Amino acid sequence: MRRLALLTALLLCLSLVAGCGSGGGDSSSGTGTSTATTEAVPQIAVEASSPGFDAARIFSEAAPGVVTIRSVFDSTGAAEGSGFVLDHQGEIVTNAHVVTDESTGSRKPADEVFVEFPDRNVIAAEIVGFDPFADVALLKIEPDGLKLHPLELGDDSHLQPGQPVAAIGSPFGEQQSLSVGVVSATDRSVKSLTEFQIEGAIQTDASINPGNSGGPLLDAGARVIGINQQIESNSGSNDGVGFAVPISAIKRSIAQLREDGTAEYAYIGVSSQALYPQLARKLGLDTSFGGLEGGDEKLRFQAGEYRIGGDVILQVDGRDIVGADDLSRFLADRRPGEKVTMTILHDDKREQVEVTLGKRPDDVSSG
Repeated sequence: MRRLALLTALLLCLSLVAGCGSGGGDSSSGTGTSTATTEAVPQIAVEASSPGFDAARIFSEAAPGVVTIRSVFDSTGAAEGSGFVLDHQGEIVTNAHVVTDESTGSRKPADEVFVEFPDRNVIAAEIVGFDPFADVALLKIEPDGLKLHPLELGDDSHLQPGQPVAAIGSPFGEQQSLSVGVVSATDRSVKSLTEFQIEGAIQTDASINPGNSGGPLLDAGARVIGINQQIESNSGSNDGVGFAVPISAIKRSIAQLREDGTAEYAYIGVSSQALYPQLARKLGLDTSFGGLEGGDEKLRFQAGEYRIGGDVILQVDGRDIVGADDLSRFLADRRPGEKVTMTILHDDKREQVEVTLGKRPDDVSSG
């Protein structure tokens, strides 16, 4: 069962959803900058042996910029996750599910959020905004008196299965924990905080557990290529199948959150399923790829059930629709109100139509 890798017992409403956060934070309030000078001694849990991948160096370079996030909810208690420093102005990135709660039926921000740094300073943070579609939140602290260590953002566009990666965070409240593994797969679709999926997610076997939510997934250059978001597990703990929101999605989200604290996504109001050669032949379609727009008729074929009767979406702005998630992934780069040209197969004829993109609703049923 796939679960968000979030916060454990203290956030009672989320105790059955295994996002990567954990409970156990101090819920007392406080502001300002402390002057603690004794730094915690980091512990390296695992070292990688891949050529060119130095886990100890990556930890040394990145760990000073990885923080622990503690959220306080008046109605449900406290919760804990991870995050990382984005810049010297005091911006912090984490998962939206680390600093929000939907136990009342609508997603609400935490009443208080605190950021604990590796040097033991604990600072109150403001939630600038959160994006439930990408499960990203942007926080802001007052940087005066702090020695901030921003992490460099990387690129997920050329990731390959087998590429070594490292994850740093606070699993089960154990701060500054390092685990290493590889990219198990790319372009996964995983659960967001809405009925829509997060496309392009990174699958990894690096150990991710409750408390890791919002912490960075790093490449060999100690660059952030994603934030650890959820695990697939029957036990609630790491079973070797973890997922991270890709840095490309995080960058898009942050850019919008900085503007007004919200993020909007394009939407065309259709559902589709990937078309493959044998299914196309079964339906008598003159194409071997595309997104089959759902219709009212149902077809059972090769152990699958398909809704048929709609058009076949072949391209968006000249880009072929081949995979099951290609349509939604292509639209993720667009904003509501923009126009795209879609090539469709309608009544055995290829046609081009111009579509003005709408705004994605919070859930599919309201769209």
